[in-house]
Amino acid sequence: MWLTSSSIGRKVVMSVSGSALVLFLTFHMLMNLVYVYDVAVDTPAGEHYYDKVCEFLGTNWYALIATAGLAFLVLVHLVFAFILTAQNYKARGKDRYAVSGQQPVHWAAKNMLVLGIIIILGMLLHLRDFWYNMMFAELAGKEGQFAPTAGYDWISLVFACPVTVCIYAVWFCAIWYHLTHGIWSSMQTLGLNGKVWLDRWICISYVWATVVVLGFASVVVAAIVHNGGFTGC
Repeated sequence: MWLTSSSIGRKVVMSVSGSALVLFLTFHMLMNLVYVYDVAVDTPAGEHYYDKVCEFLGTNWYALIATAGLAFLVLVHLVFAFILTAQNYKARGKDRYAVSGQQPVHWAAKNMLVLGIIIILGMLLHLRDFWYNMMFAELAGKEGQFAPTAGYDWISLVFACPVTVCIYAVWFCAIWYHLTHGIWSSMQTLGLNGKVWLDRWICISYVWATVVVLGFASVVVAAIVHNGGFTGC
């Protein structure tokens, strides 16, 4: 099949799957901002709006389908990233990500695979911290320190540890760098660029990546404020 057998087809798969993941990240960030709102207005215990969001999603069929779809997209994006990297190494040595002849090769472009690996490792930690204790716990019918839908308490607990916060900070930086190149590169691969629009897409990429990462970082800051600092790991 053309999408998987040709170099251009593989890049299209990478672009489409990557764009879908960017949209998910944006949605996830916006959802998590509800936690920031709870902390900002000091929502009473038992009435947290973020917990209501978690209850709405929970293990409902649409949340399970979305989770399965997300896992599939991540797997496809990762597999094709390795395939393209191996292909580019063979053809051009260390020039792993080709860009337009007139465009400088950005640091993020040369290190997309490394950034991707850091992102995957961070995602595994994130799954352990939240998905395992929430969606998986609800599916398995088990309860940990908090109820599976007590997202407010889980976030507050996870980011009470300074080591965890430092690891997440590195993860956020990797996501930022990955997005600053990935967004505009995807548009270029899909042909949605031109002499004028390429510069615009690059600008949009930096703005979008910054907004998304700052949104996630604000959740961590809100948790630290809520906890009154770090309370241990």
